[in-house]
Amino acid sequence: MSLVEVTDLTVEFGSLRAVDGLSFRLEEGAALALVGKSGSGKSTVAGALLGLHRGTGARVGGSVHVAGTDVQRASDGELRRLRGAEAAMVFQDPLSSLDPYYAIGDQIAEVYRVHTRASRRAARARALEVLERVGIPDARRRSRSRPHEFSGGMRQRALIAMALACSPGLLIADEPTTALDVTVQAQILDLLHTLREETGMGLLLVTHDVGVAAESADEVLVMRHGKAVEHGPVGAVLGAPAQAYTRDLLGAVPRVDAPRAVAAEASEEIVLEATGLRREFGRGKQAFTAVDDISLTVRRGETLGVVGESGSGKTTLGRMLVGLLRPTAGDIRYDGRPHTDVNPAVQMVFQDPVSSLNPRRTVGESIADPLRARGERGEERIRERVLELLERVGLEAAHYARYPHEFSGGQRQRVGIARALAADPRVIVCDEPVSALDVTTQAQVVALLGELQRELGLALVFIAHDLAVVRQVSDRVAVMRRGQVVESGPVDEVYDAPREPYTRQLLAAVPALDPELAGRRRAARREPAVT
Repeated sequence: MSLVEVTDLTVEFGSLRAVDGLSFRLEEGAALALVGKSGSGKSTVAGALLGLHRGTGARVGGSVHVAGTDVQRASDGELRRLRGAEAAMVFQDPLSSLDPYYAIGDQIAEVYRVHTRASRRAARARALEVLERVGIPDARRRSRSRPHEFSGGMRQRALIAMALACSPGLLIADEPTTALDVTVQAQILDLLHTLREETGMGLLLVTHDVGVAAESADEVLVMRHGKAVEHGPVGAVLGAPAQAYTRDLLGAVPRVDAPRAVAAEASEEIVLEATGLRREFGRGKQAFTAVDDISLTVRRGETLGVVGESGSGKTTLGRMLVGLLRPTAGDIRYDGRPHTDVNPAVQMVFQDPVSSLNPRRTVGESIADPLRARGERGEERIRERVLELLERVGLEAAHYARYPHEFSGGQRQRVGIARALAADPRVIVCDEPVSALDVTTQAQVVALLGELQRELGLALVFIAHDLAVVRQVSDRVAVMRRGQVVESGPVDEVYDAPREPYTRQLLAAVPALDPELAGRRRAARREPAVT
């Protein structure tokens, strides 16, 4: 019997059929990637494998067998034994999966005790063992840390350790690398690959990133509207897709080895200039330098890309350029004049539009705020301008009265762009504006920014950990590491002939669509990293 056998699976939420007649198998030790846009039903399928829809009101049809358990007919006790002991799940957001009040080691030990009834001493030893196995340094000390004391990559490793505690035969990973920078993403994917090699466990990977699928899976199943569009060996499906939808999905993937298709029409006019920027947090021995002596210029009509790992200082730099943070040292000048506070001419599009939009106010009112702040008078005129902006970013007049939760991720990001445009800016700083979006929505938002830039002559500072996206949108690029710019220049020069080992390391960590190339890069990453 297969490790996973799904036959004619349907999942309905009210009138919405999220999964529609899906069938597939996964053998022991194999890896299958479910790939598709947001809303295609991928995560719903993953939840169905563990019976997570039971008691939610969802209607589940068809049959699901996992590790010999008939998930549809299993009792609650049988499902509890299945979850963790036979099959385990790693979710996209580790912070929502980990208890903020308890130490990481205690949480892993508790999972082990629940399923094995081991002693506290044995459970503690097992927690340390799996933490060491997933590469947590100084595991004994770090096991006493709470989730907020771990970085994003370390939290994801801790979740994988928890999943491994009971040695399951199946690991379900639901978007495990979405919010991680390229080097940490590569480390997590390498870890999953190594665990499969050493333990023989099966892997079901849910992802909207086709490159991640190429790096990690033997087979790929492309989903659309809850149905299977294409299914087969990863090399065949990604190398020669038979279906137009799969070809469109691949066509939307930004390529790190492809020059920018359309260059911006930049002028020599400098609109934003930073000199010797430094930003410290804390005092005395606890002081931490997030940005250290950075100088840069941004010209009208151009895009300056800023790349680097998490913690490199990218977001801190962006917030100083906008005026949300005051530099500890250094100067920022807009149009040749000192720029120290928030300036309507320099706006920001944030990574997470949900947290930057008031959930209790309609998006129309949120977009209107900058208009009122700059002295616009007359509610009718303000409303007309908001409707113009909504239409300009590809939304509709009817969206004015809706609330943020009623929009998709891509639509919310369009709202964020409309709000930034309301201030009539000349510079927009984009902080990871597409990091949580699927590749087609990502391409739409990037295309919108490029169109606005060309029409309005905007200067863009595009901050991202996705090097492929940055290459597609940028004229020049600055590579940041530990608060400093280690390499900068025209984007094609930096990408095609990087001078710094760190830049080469970043580029080598970008997922490849060719599984054979991905394997060679994985082997190369086992060599000592830049220190």
